[in-house]
Amino acid sequence: MHYSQLRLQENRLYTDEQVAMLPFIDIGHPHHKEWMVRKRSAMSLLGYIQQKAAAPQILEVGCGNGWLSMQMASIPGSRVTGIDINGPELDQAARVFGHADNLDFMELSLDAPELADKKFDFIVFAATIQYFPNLKKIINLALEHLTLLGEIIITDTRFYPRKEIAAARQRSLDYFRNIGMAGMAAYYFHHCTDDLEGFQYRIVHEPDSLRNKLALIRDPFHRIIIKNPYR
Repeated sequence: MHYSQLRLQENRLYTDEQVAMLPFIDIGHPHHKEWMVRKRSAMSLLGYIQQKAAAPQILEVGCGNGWLSMQMASIPGSRVTGIDINGPELDQAARVFGHADNLDFMELSLDAPELADKKFDFIVFAATIQYFPNLKKIINLALEHLTLLGEIIITDTRFYPRKEIAAARQRSLDYFRNIGMAGMAAYYFHHCTDDLEGFQYRIVHEPDSLRNKLALIRDPFHRIIIKNPYR
C-alpha cells in the first residue's frame, strides 16, 4: 500500500498508452529527464545481454509495469519472466504486454515455491534493490537461481560509501516527510558496495567517475554485475 501511494504521489503511475511507449515519454512529462537516463541504461543492458547469450533466460525481480521486461523480451531467442508483489502494476503489465509469447508476469517474490527449481541466465534488479533490507540475503537467494554461467545485474540504483549512509537515510526521510509519506522510509534501504564483499562482482558503471561527470546526460546510478561463484 505504501509503495502504490508513493507511486501516485510522485506521478509515477502511467497510462497503458504511456507504458507501451516506455522508456520513451513526452518531453513535457515531469520525469522526462529521468527516463532519458533509464533509456540509455536499458539499451546498455540489452546490448550486454545480447552479446553474452544467444537465447537468454531472464528473470526481472520487481518488474512493475513490465516495460523493461518487454524490452528484454525483444532480444532474439529470449525468454523473460517478470515478477513483482504489486498486483495493480502487474495487471497493467499483462494488459499492455500480454501479446508477447516469450514474456510472463507472475505475482511472486523471489523466494516463492513456484521458482524453487527455476534457473536463469540473467537475474535483473532494475531500480529495485533499494527495497530489500538485506543486500547479501537477496543476492544469495538470486544466486540459487542462476545457471552456471549466469549473472545478476543490478542497475538504476545508487550505492553509497559507508560514511555517507547515515546522511543518505536522512535525506530520504526528509523527502518522504515532505511529500507526506514518512512511513515509506521504513521500506527504503541504502546499500553500500562494501556489502558486496565476498561476491564475484564488478562495477560496470560508477556514477562518480570522471567520464560520467563529464557526460552530457549524467547517469546517477550504479550498474553492477555479479557472477555465479561456481563458474
